[in-house]
Amino acid sequence: MTAVEPIEHCEVHALYEAHHGWLQAWLRRRLGDAADAADLAHDAFLRLIVKPAPRRFGHPGEARAYLRTMAQGLCVDLWRRRQVEQAWLDTLAALPEPFEPSPEHRAIVVESLMEIGALIGRLPEKVRTAFVMAQIHGLSTREIAGELGVSERMIQKYLAQAMLHLALIETGLAR
Repeated sequence: MTAVEPIEHCEVHALYEAHHGWLQAWLRRRLGDAADAADLAHDAFLRLIVKPAPRRFGHPGEARAYLRTMAQGLCVDLWRRRQVEQAWLDTLAALPEPFEPSPEHRAIVVESLMEIGALIGRLPEKVRTAFVMAQIHGLSTREIAGELGVSERMIQKYLAQAMLHLALIETGLAR
């Protein structure tokens, strides 16, 4: 396997010229919306450009596979964000009129929820599951241990690990 070489500006331009239309069409079929497809296609190329060490592709199929994988991740992010926004809007709809927050406050809440989701998403799977069960669903360590089939002591370790990991992420000492 050869080392990944940095990609030059002219190569990014050629990559964009060769694959942007295809990627946008693929996203349009996937999302059913031309505007979202255009946004995500540009986001995919922007990520490729700003990546610290972009890679070169040996053939067009390799470039398309890479772009499709990146675009699929962007689709998942978009769908998750829309689910969070919809859940927030559903919650707001249940509130009486005088308690409805401003559009700015709504945007801040949705963005905060997305950041929290991203932080929790960085936790190892078992730790994340235990943390969500405790913090979101309010289950006790005994209930979580029963659900996950491990000891209460292990759940306590998972929860401590989650708190430590999130604190390290927040301080910038971990990714």
